[in-house]
Amino acid sequence: MPVSLANKTLLALAVAGLTSTAGAQQSASTPVHVSTLRSVPAETTAAAYVDKNWRAPRTSWGHPSLEGSWSTDDSRGVPMSRPREQGERTSLTPEEFAKRAEEIESGRDFSVNVGTFLRHEFGLRTFGYTSMIVDPPNGQMPALTQHGQELAGQRTRGTFGPGPFDGFEDFSLYDRCITRGVLGSLLPVIYGNGVRITQNPDSVAISYEMIHDTRVIPLDGRRALDNGIRQYMGSARGRFEGDTLVVETTNFTDKTSVGTNGGGPPNSEQLKLTERFTRVDPAMIEYVATVDDPGAYTAPWTIRLMITSRPGYQVLEYSCHEGNGAVAHALSGERTYEVQVAEAKAKGLPIPERAVEHEQIRNGVPGEGQHVFDINAGE
Repeated sequence: MPVSLANKTLLALAVAGLTSTAGAQQSASTPVHVSTLRSVPAETTAAAYVDKNWRAPRTSWGHPSLEGSWSTDDSRGVPMSRPREQGERTSLTPEEFAKRAEEIESGRDFSVNVGTFLRHEFGLRTFGYTSMIVDPPNGQMPALTQHGQELAGQRTRGTFGPGPFDGFEDFSLYDRCITRGVLGSLLPVIYGNGVRITQNPDSVAISYEMIHDTRVIPLDGRRALDNGIRQYMGSARGRFEGDTLVVETTNFTDKTSVGTNGGGPPNSEQLKLTERFTRVDPAMIEYVATVDDPGAYTAPWTIRLMITSRPGYQVLEYSCHEGNGAVAHALSGERTYEVQVAEAKAKGLPIPERAVEHEQIRNGVPGEGQHVFDINAGE
């Protein structure tokens, strides 16, 4: 793909990256005022943490209420895997927390006051967790099995990779507006972290803002789908255990992954995902999910994060296909590159180099010995 065209194709990502970088630079040079709400680890302010007798609100039929518009914006800044120097510590030191809070506040300040229309969303709070992974105790993701490694090798990086782009199968499910998977739909990214939860006596529905998946989770004790039926979001069955909604999901395909935006480490068809939603505050739901997938991982592992709300927050329509030009532009760019190669061969000129690193493609920066071909300049 000509780098200049790829640069246009990935304009949104480029802006997001520049915003992030600039925010980090501002953090290093210009101190910001950390808000009162962000100045303490948010988990220590949760009602259930402060008052052991606190009880979650109920629906009219008696179930703990999880209803509302929520997001995982406040969990940004918490890494998936724990920095190894933090060992088995699950919480930041006061000094580590102060640094994280200032960096996030700086990023929010830049996004609101300096950045472009493509804003990062930073929420209102900062959590003091050292990592999302809480089990194993060292906060590290277990190693992949041999089959897991094979699955990882089959995953396409899509528009985050250098191509070639010859057909739809060269693009990820995320690129194609199909799904980000269960965990990938909830893990916090730069924007689009909205979650809407609705309930009735027999089911709970969870809608995710980006790529607009909705899971309808029966609570009536029905059995899972037959083993031969496979779905991107699996077959979910739920129940309440005290104040906690427990959701067990099976019947996944092996085409999805369990990282942010549906990328990252893979899952196999053997995945059993057990999620626990616990209302711990009027504005917080603790989310704990265990990935038990012997087909892809050498051991089960568990993540923990907070889903939070804030005044006036809404989950709006995410019209992915209507606004998505990534697939069409990438395929068009590939055909343009093929024309450039054919013309270079006909003229006895060197074949144009293809950018191979995402940052080169996104920012139009050639690698060593490479030249950025600009199709608009007629090269």
